[in-house]
This record gives sequence, structure tokens and C-alpha cells, in this order.
Amino acid sequence: MKEIREKINLLLRDPQLKRKTIFTLFLFFAFRVFAFLPVPAIDLPRLQALFSQNQFLSLLDIFSGGTLINFSVMALGLNPYINASIVIQMLSVLFPSLERLTKEGEYGRYKINQYTRLLTVPLTIAQAIGIYVLLRNQKVIGVLSPIQFFSFVVTMVAGTFILVWFGELISEYGLGNGISLLIFAGIIGRLPVVARRTLVVVNQEMIFSLIVFVVVAILVVAAVVFVNESVRKIPVYYAKRIKGNRMYQGATNFLPLKLNQAGVIPIIFAVSFVLFPQLIGNFLAYSKNLTVATVARFLAQTFNPSGFFYNFFYFILVIGFTYFYTVIVFNPQKISEEIQKHGGFIPGIRPGLPTKQYLEKILYKITSVGALFLGMIAILPAIVSGLTKITSLLIGGTGVLIVVSVILETFKTIEAQLVMRNYDKFIR
Repeated sequence: MKEIREKINLLLRDPQLKRKTIFTLFLFFAFRVFAFLPVPAIDLPRLQALFSQNQFLSLLDIFSGGTLINFSVMALGLNPYINASIVIQMLSVLFPSLERLTKEGEYGRYKINQYTRLLTVPLTIAQAIGIYVLLRNQKVIGVLSPIQFFSFVVTMVAGTFILVWFGELISEYGLGNGISLLIFAGIIGRLPVVARRTLVVVNQEMIFSLIVFVVVAILVVAAVVFVNESVRKIPVYYAKRIKGNRMYQGATNFLPLKLNQAGVIPIIFAVSFVLFPQLIGNFLAYSKNLTVATVARFLAQTFNPSGFFYNFFYFILVIGFTYFYTVIVFNPQKISEEIQKHGGFIPGIRPGLPTKQYLEKILYKITSVGALFLGMIAILPAIVSGLTKITSLLIGGTGVLIVVSVILETFKTIEAQLVMRNYDKFIR
């Protein structure tokens, strides 16, 4: 506690970090204001009644930070942008020109972000039309004239891009990754509502189940912190080198391989994908074509958030995206080349190809453990909800994982900046 207080005091005394913190909190406040700015022509009482009866929509609302149940101008949240990011990252593996852009530093990141924003536009338009049809079928919104419909779609697109802009501002001028922090703020903003809804339905017979749920949640938080902080240190030795007229002494260093190398990204990606079948099902459920309507209802029932298929595919997607993202962020070929280039070697492993193969072997082993852990945490709430019969906290594991991971990463960012500015106080 004393160490935490010292770091908070240092944070408050540092003008630049204080400015970043205030700026981030201000954008959080602006995000919450927009969350309660509804789009006209929506019957909010009927919409809230619909959400209370539909687990899928309630789940979607928590990830949107409450913007969907209020049907604010940011009702679609960051989902279209996240989906666009997934598509671009997958295409970068398939197309060499995009892969080269990812390696071109600042310019490459700028172009990739530009392509992601461009792809976000059609995805946002498609989702806006889908949401409109769904709400119209549920009598939440009336039939709009062409001009009103155009205004509705433009409002949805503008809301998503304002949210993306907020995320980029936080990344540049605030603390940590803006997109992750906005998702974090949305989940935190909805937790009191979810907790109140749970306490209302809990009776005396369910008190023990609620206690079990809380204990499991605490254990999940502890497990997430442990896995996020777990690192496999691979020793790297550097021989003596002569460069020009100077001799550089040999050194010993460590190559840290995190157990959860991909962080919270696989969960965010998997949620975006696993919600898609039910979104399509709800969209086409009222189709005049009997076959299409039957298939749509089958999708909606099959991919119910508490159902087997939803959680099975969720589990598989989390594991798949963990491997996929780990391969993107950690390249054994590049690492082995850098080690060899600087005269380094791993004890007992020859430089070059053997080093690359050794790193791949270690990476796949620890990624397997990390991926299985993320998958289990993702579906654990559904299992616990089935046992305890408390369905209103279905989002628990995913929400806890995102919240804890974002908090840990943000604190690391703050700590790194504190160390840079107060280096002499940390050398002991």
C-alpha cells in the first residue's frame, strides 16, 4: 500500500502525467454523456423491455457501454472498427504489400489505420441497417421516410467515428491504448446497472449461489493477474565485440516471453465474431421467405449466449485468435536475426535457424497454456451461471478479463513514464 501511495503521489506531482490523466477522464466523461444522447424516433420504454427479455441484446449493450439500450448516437459502439481491424490484420497475413506496410514504422501504421477507417464505413452502414430492421420488426421504431432513414444511418456512422476519434486521442494524448480504455469504461459504466438487476432478482434461496459467484469472480481476478504477469525468461548471452577502436564487454540478458502474449485482444476479437450469427438471425427472423426465417430463428436459438454452441465457438475462437495475434506481435524469425546480428546466442542453441526453431517451440508451448486459460475464462461465467441460475451476470468472465487486463496495462504505462521522469528515485 505504501508503494502504491508513493506512485500516486508521484503521478499527481508530475505535470505531464497529471495532464494526461485529466484528459483521459474528460474523454471518459464525454463518452458517458454521448451514451445518454438518444436518437429521435426511438420508443425507449419498448426498447428497454426488449433488452430485458433478450440475453443477446443485453450482452451487446454491455460491450457498447450502455449506448445501445439508450440507443444513443454511439449505439453501435466500437464493434465496426474492431471488425475492420480484424479483417485488415487477416489480410496483412495474406497480402505481402499489407504485410510490408506493418513493418514500415510510423508511416506503415498510419496507412493501416487509414485502411481500417475506410473499411469501418461500409461495416458501420451494414450494422446500422441491420439494427434498424431489427428494431422495426420489434415495433421499437416506426417506418422512416428515405430522408429520415438516411439521417439515421449517417448518425450511426458519425457516432462510431466520434468514438474511434476519442480512442485515438486517448492513445496519443492520454494514458494507454484508447480503444481498450473506452471498452473498459463502457463495461465499468454498466456494472452498477447489472449488479442492481441481479440483486433485484436474487431471493433467499439464491444467496448461496450469489456468494459462490462472487468467490469465483475473485479467483478469476487473481488468476488473470497471475497469468498476465507470468513470464518465461530465456537467457541470451552476448560475446565481447570490437567495433571501431572500442571493445564492448560481453553481457547477459533475458528475452521475456509472456504467458499471455496477446493480452485482451483475442477476447475482443472473439466476442465480435461470436455475436455475428445471432445478429444475422435476429435480422432475418421476420423475413417473408419461410426458409430464410426458419434458418434465422435456428441461428438465433443455437447461438444463445447461455447455449452450448455459442460457448463452444467462443472457446475455439479465443484460442484461434490467441495464436493468430501472438504470431503477429512476436516474430521468432526476426528475433533470432536480431540476436545473431548483435552477437548474441541462447546457451546450448546455435544462432540462426536453430534459435528460431527453439523460440517457436517455446512460444507454442506457452501460447497453448495462455490460449486455454483465456478460453476457459471466457466460457466460465456461462458454466457458473448454469450452476447458480444467476443469468444476469453472464458477461462476468469476459468483462473481468478485459477490465483487469486494461488496468494492468495502464498501470504499467504509468509506471514506465514515472520511471523515465523519476529515474533516480527508482534505482535501489
